[in-house]
Amino acid sequence: MVGDEAEKGDSMSKTVKGSLMVLLVGLAWGISGAFGQYLMAHGMDVHLLTSLRLMISGVVLTALVLWRHKEKVIALVTTKKHFKELLIYSLLGLGLNQYAYLMAIRYSNAGTATVLQYLSPILGLIFVSATAKRLPTITESLAILLAILGTVIMACHGDLSHLAISPIGLFWGVFSALTYAYCVIKPVNMIKTWGSLIVIGLAMLMGGVVFPIVTRAWRYPLMLTAGNLVALIGIIGIGTIFAYTFFLKGASLIGPVKATLLASIEPVASVFFRHCANERTFLRY
Repeated sequence: MVGDEAEKGDSMSKTVKGSLMVLLVGLAWGISGAFGQYLMAHGMDVHLLTSLRLMISGVVLTALVLWRHKEKVIALVTTKKHFKELLIYSLLGLGLNQYAYLMAIRYSNAGTATVLQYLSPILGLIFVSATAKRLPTITESLAILLAILGTVIMACHGDLSHLAISPIGLFWGVFSALTYAYCVIKPVNMIKTWGSLIVIGLAMLMGGVVFPIVTRAWRYPLMLTAGNLVALIGIIGIGTIFAYTFFLKGASLIGPVKATLLASIEPVASVFFRHCANERTFLRY
């Protein structure tokens, strides 16, 4: 009896701990979007920002996994099939998603971009239904309909005769949702084999090497004012390194489904922090 109660209490403690960690991640990702908007509004080019975010986060996370799982990292990078899969995921998934999300912020704002990106579960649902060769259930169909309706209302403000956001902003927002859905679906088997932290750390590092070469990110000036430095530390340290490591740990405690649902606090946090990050109220240097 006592043993059962202790086990139940331990399970509840893990659930509470995991839930709090994921909620913090949602806030971290929300403030990350606001930091990104602030940086681009103060002279930081989106290509340079994406490159710095991938490169620095990749170096830190890869150093962490090398310290903890050196043998597995070596095994992964020397396995041709899995290394190729990881490279594809890095470029077409993780790297492209971060770029698309920042582009959506650039042409709209952090709150709108984040809400649009959270169409990704619906896109994932459609993909799973298509690959399983089955129609969505009534509940799933209702979720898809409501998501589409919500996007239309946000994009048009209820008036179908005009867009309330720019077409290019809408494009990048929906595209970021598509790439985010790919980020969730693509690495499932790799994560089962190698672990999520290894996959994400190496994918970020690969993106951090390839993306700046492809975009020639060094052409853009590094506008490193005091305010930009704080925001850059925030988007990389809080919104990437901290957020990803805490999300993975929290998801391991409460499960990926609950973790994804709790992390959906991000759009609300993003809207709130966006209002705190405008020129009148944030980092007056």
